[in-house]
Amino acid sequence: MFRNQYDNDVTVWSPQGRLHQIEYAMEAVKQGSAVVGMKNATHAVVAAVKRTPSELASYQKKIFAIDEHCGVGIAGLTADARNINNFLQTECLNHRYAFSRPMPLNRLVGTLGNKMQVTTQQESGRPYGVGLLMIGFDHKGPHLIQIDPSANHYECKGMSIGARSQSARTYLEKHLDEYLGAQSVEDLVRHALRALRDTLANDQELSSKLISVAVVGKDHPFQVYDDEVVQELISVVVKEPRAAVRPAQSGFALDADLMEDDDTNRPPPPEPGVSVATAVDQHGRTEAGYSPSG
Repeated sequence: MFRNQYDNDVTVWSPQGRLHQIEYAMEAVKQGSAVVGMKNATHAVVAAVKRTPSELASYQKKIFAIDEHCGVGIAGLTADARNINNFLQTECLNHRYAFSRPMPLNRLVGTLGNKMQVTTQQESGRPYGVGLLMIGFDHKGPHLIQIDPSANHYECKGMSIGARSQSARTYLEKHLDEYLGAQSVEDLVRHALRALRDTLANDQELSSKLISVAVVGKDHPFQVYDDEVVQELISVVVKEPRAAVRPAQSGFALDADLMEDDDTNRPPPPEPGVSVATAVDQHGRTEAGYSPSG
């Protein structure tokens, strides 16, 4: 039985114990433009690349404000992200109305995880094709949380999702102690911009038209920065040499690389068969017995 006979429905397991529809949703996240998040002792930052579909169109919004104390950066399908953002805003609003205080991040993420997990076990829908990096600040301090289409979520010190995000994660791993010990918000944002620059092609450079940055922290409500404010921080990072040199790659080539792992290029799983075993009884006669293989 071929692989495409197991991926028509999210409720069907493959022989390898995989849900292909969820893996396809994760591939949609990998094809979205990159998002980088990090935190230190007092603040959390998320920076995102604003991709434009053409020269005639405006950029797609990549960072959404949820409440005064939290927000998300997204990679994947923007329409799914707007749906999730509306849900999160409603949950925070209801919590403020009922308890007169901001909603704790762990409770908010748990509620979102329950909503996203339902789509992985009902055949009437599909998983959300978007990955989230949520930043926030509550009574426990700053938070950076990664949320996958599979509804798994992880508390992180630094993380990157989207296209070419591995380059940014390499930077985050090498400079972990530096940004964790950053003394100012400006230093933390510059580290995020340096990591984000590594995800760009060689013929691209950081600019205020390409980058959005959001900051939240102690005595600092969630706020998104664009244009002139970001340009001041970018001007310092642009003068620094790039960490790695890679050949220029167009968006079409990037999508082609991500699609190399397509169904048609994979061999089908082995067909469940039946093996014949022979046994010799006490009189020396052979008896044929059947046992399923695999």
